[in-house]
Amino acid sequence: MPISITWYGHSAFLIRDSAGSSVLVDPWLDNPKSPIRPGDVPRPDLILVTHGHADHIGNAVEIAQRFEIPVVSIHEVSLYLGTRGVAKATGMNKGGSLEVGNISVTMTHAVHSSDIDVGGGGKLQPGGAAAGFVIAFPGHPTVYHAGDTDVFGDMSLIRELHRPDIAILPIGGLYTMGPREAAFAVGLLEPRWVVGMHYGTFPPLRGTPGELTKYLSAARQGIVAELQAGTPRNFE
Repeated sequence: MPISITWYGHSAFLIRDSAGSSVLVDPWLDNPKSPIRPGDVPRPDLILVTHGHADHIGNAVEIAQRFEIPVVSIHEVSLYLGTRGVAKATGMNKGGSLEVGNISVTMTHAVHSSDIDVGGGGKLQPGGAAAGFVIAFPGHPTVYHAGDTDVFGDMSLIRELHRPDIAILPIGGLYTMGPREAAFAVGLLEPRWVVGMHYGTFPPLRGTPGELTKYLSAARQGIVAELQAGTPRNFE
């Protein structure tokens, strides 16, 4: 059955199955590319936060409080979210899995930093480590949201263990890998589709889906899905 993916700019995605269950990932909806505001997002069943940076925690607190839903993150970030009033802050760690309703979530490795800028004043609070997530709905394509990361060799283990059909990969460069490295990640993961993220939000994030396509082999160039912010796309 098809799965619907809506990109809200930067690394924010709403992933919904055919029965209406949904996951909101890295909900920074105040980003310049987002077509909606935090108060307009449809109710998800849970929120996933890949790491502690403000452009990924984003609006998770206010959305979670409004809908009274779980926010899943690495343990240290969950402790921070608990102090911010998230009643269902749920911590886990890499390699762990959990289920919320019919949604299965597994936390994977990522190569990035994660400290939390408390109050935006440069005072940092430890945020554990950055992570990615494999998201599975029964009978639907499996989605891998890599979070902020560089390419790393153990992406091949993610392929072997989870067989993601759709890989959502950062391509902007500077703070994450760029298109060349993301193309190498595609070779390790072997997804049916790849979606770029963490690009175009600010001028330094220069990578594009078109550039990613150029780095892929001719046989793989058709797997790049360039999403338009706010427009759902179905993947089968």
